[in-house]
Amino acid sequence: MERTVARRIAGLLALGALIAFVAPKISAADEILWHIKAIHPEGRLLDVKALDKAGKIYNVKAIEEAGNLHVMDIKVFVGEKKLPVKILASEDKHAPVKAIAEDGTIFDIKALTPSGEKLDVKGVSRSGSIFHIKAIAPNGEFYGVKAISPAGVVHDVKGVKMSVDRVEAMVNGVSIAAHVKALPQVVVARPADQTTKSAQR
Repeated sequence: MERTVARRIAGLLALGALIAFVAPKISAADEILWHIKAIHPEGRLLDVKALDKAGKIYNVKAIEEAGNLHVMDIKVFVGEKKLPVKILASEDKHAPVKAIAEDGTIFDIKALTPSGEKLDVKGVSRSGSIFHIKAIAPNGEFYGVKAISPAGVVHDVKGVKMSVDRVEAMVNGVSIAAHVKALPQVVVARPADQTTKSAQR
């Protein structure tokens, strides 16, 4: 199953690269910004934002360009600049998800609760070339992180590796392990016997 998902993601990445290559120059007016949210188990949506060292908050968005819904970049908007969001190379138990400024300054990525808590957003597990990104509650529970379009379409937010090396690349002087992208959700079908048992209950 993990191999199937990885192959599908690889295909989407290749398609996204082709679209980016052949598409005409995109203006800001042609971009559609998707919201990035963490989903609480009770169904509430939590804002996912970037914070600088002073605690100032910035928007995090997925960017749809030229109708490309296959692989969307995720950026932090700081004034007129769009900062890349990456998974940093790290030995930590959970992989840090951060934005990186042109001078190498790191911005934290957090999910914000209505009570003012700031939850870490990290890569908590890995399946092949894919990092599964979650917000982490104080009790250790994981909340899914999604990109949501203005029309209500939902994509997964994942970390994607393009190489087998531990360090994928250097971005503005910072070692990264994976790129953070918004990808179409992968539906996993349940085995027929489980579906039948559920229907009989």
